[in-house]
Amino acid sequence: MDFDDETKKILDEYSKRLDKNSNISFRDVQTNEAFSREYEIFRNEMLDKKVTTYENLCNFSERIIKIKPKPKDEEELQKSIDLLHLDITPIGAYSFSVIIAGLIILLAVIISISSFFIGETLIFTPIFLLLIGALIIKPVSKLPNYFANRYRLKASNQMVLCILYVVMYMRHTSNLERAIKFAGEHIGYPLALDLRKVFWDVETDKYSTIKESLDNYLERWKNYSLEFVEAFHLIESSLYEPNEEKRVVLLDKSLEIMLDGTYDKMLHFAHELQSPVTMLHMLGVILPILGIVIFPLISSFLRGAVKWWHLSLLYNIILPPLVLIFGMNTLSKRVTGFGESDLFENNPEVKKYRNDSALLIALLIGFVALLIGFMPIILHLITPEFDQVGFLEDSIGGKILDYKCLEEVRGVCNSYVGPYGIWSLVLSLFIVLGLGLAIGIYYKLNTKNLIGIKKETDRLEREFTGSLFQLGNRVGSGIPVEVAFGRVSENLEGTPTGSFFRIVSINIRKLGMGLNEAIFNPERGALIYFPSKLIESSMKVLIESAKKGPDVVAKSLISISVYTDRIHKVAERLKDLLAEITSSMKSQASFLAPMIAGIVIGVSSMVVTIINRLGEQFKQISLSETEGIGNIQGLIEILRIEDVIPSFHFQLVIGIYIIEIVIILTILRNAIENNDDKIMRKYEIGKNIIFSTSLYVIVSLIGIFIFNILANGINVITAS
Repeated sequence: MDFDDETKKILDEYSKRLDKNSNISFRDVQTNEAFSREYEIFRNEMLDKKVTTYENLCNFSERIIKIKPKPKDEEELQKSIDLLHLDITPIGAYSFSVIIAGLIILLAVIISISSFFIGETLIFTPIFLLLIGALIIKPVSKLPNYFANRYRLKASNQMVLCILYVVMYMRHTSNLERAIKFAGEHIGYPLALDLRKVFWDVETDKYSTIKESLDNYLERWKNYSLEFVEAFHLIESSLYEPNEEKRVVLLDKSLEIMLDGTYDKMLHFAHELQSPVTMLHMLGVILPILGIVIFPLISSFLRGAVKWWHLSLLYNIILPPLVLIFGMNTLSKRVTGFGESDLFENNPEVKKYRNDSALLIALLIGFVALLIGFMPIILHLITPEFDQVGFLEDSIGGKILDYKCLEEVRGVCNSYVGPYGIWSLVLSLFIVLGLGLAIGIYYKLNTKNLIGIKKETDRLEREFTGSLFQLGNRVGSGIPVEVAFGRVSENLEGTPTGSFFRIVSINIRKLGMGLNEAIFNPERGALIYFPSKLIESSMKVLIESAKKGPDVVAKSLISISVYTDRIHKVAERLKDLLAEITSSMKSQASFLAPMIAGIVIGVSSMVVTIINRLGEQFKQISLSETEGIGNIQGLIEILRIEDVIPSFHFQLVIGIYIIEIVIILTILRNAIENNDDKIMRKYEIGKNIIFSTSLYVIVSLIGIFIFNILANGINVITAS
């Protein structure tokens, strides 16, 4: 609303009087309106691009065809849509799933018709697509529920911090609106979006008061985080408490309930995680890798109906997302103290440590390795005469390429299959090694220097609670906050906390910055050298408390010290309880999975070699020599090497699956152990991928040579 100059003067005069006699400022009311109106802008900025694309697809699908889900499903979808702030309806979500399924089924029909006219009947691919089309409707229609689980996980990571912000603010200013606004401005996505929506619903007259809007918002968390709801209700109760001491007790009790509830949920989560992780290990690692060893025989018995791309579709495209989704759903009940920090992302000090040449080095290594790995295919395309050249055939029985002719016309081969050669299989390992090293080196080089900052920041967080207590005592004894930073830094010299406080003091004394600038300045602020969510949150409360006087600052700092110490103990206890699980996942990702896969490669190469040799030797036996031995001709038909998946392709499918499963297990382990810290996640992926891929290649090489030396003995058997 616009006012003329005279009206503005009158409003300013009365707002000053209101400020003197009340905790509620007229300017704050205007700010609250602006804060709530930021909701739409903030929503568009914060929602992931994938989510907004999903919104557009659902709305488009609803315009084409409207399919209403079951009442129970519709209610569940609507709750998820409201939680996510999505601009869609349950009908749109369900219509989108039906259209996607219809398109997949249509593709299956087109492939069937096309294969009929081409003359090559395809059975597996159309049937597989039909099954996918029929089964995909339910999962795709429930995408909002899946997004909502991820949203709840992120939001639950911020709940303790949210209550801490509100309690710290209301300890010195008993005003719910301003406390929620303060939390919403500093908490970050996604809870910041929820708190803005609370204000937005009041501004749009959906609710008449903040309390009504907040109570409605809390309803959606009753089944997921009851302690969060109870904590907020206690905060609301403190508004009606006339006694100041009892009011503060209620506020402290609310945060205590939040922390106790977090601890209880942590215990349940730790006990319930063992079984899902074991299932994840069996269904995602052991059974798929061990089960794949029979595919060479299956493809032979089915006369080539199973191709390598069918295997790749199952193992490289379908299984990894299923394992990841299962794992993320398992982690949806995880609880933490502080939310994940994005301070590393836009930190100028951190950016200086990024390795700009990491991508170039990774691409160069990957290109050289891929060139070596694809050499069998390149050689075959350049000189097909090279196909049957052997190398160490007497000891290992290996040919370099060993392509087989599928269709021969007038002595000229029109179609080849392969390569089946042992040395082609060995060269194919360079492809997996190149991919693994490229990914690993890129992540490791990019995070190598950042890990040092991360470890220093972690040290600072561990000792920060005691430092805050000292700072609070100094301020409480009458020393100004700006001076107290310098005094405490002298006592803590040589420690990360001492360095942090010293930078704040230098910025104030030598650069003439205010307290806020000394801490949060994007170029010189102390926080850019120690990017931590815990420290950032504590300093924001300090800045806000400083507006109310030194007594409030002292009480706030001491309270934060106590609360952060409890949060740290909860987090450490969680790590202790989950140590066995995270250790198991680490051994799976770095040792067991690549070791088992390498042995499987050796065994499968032996099976392919035996089928290849038996097929060749049986073909050399004349029909007259088969009398009394049985129907060798039928056995020859079964042992057609042309129907077997080439070891070259077989190894690529397993190798790429190992890379994918190691990345997934590392992501899940990091989400359990480090609250999905982005820097630690990238660093762990880089480290695990390099080690796991190298181990897989070494074990595969050893297995290939050992098992093929054994398979070479089949010459003696048939000869005898």
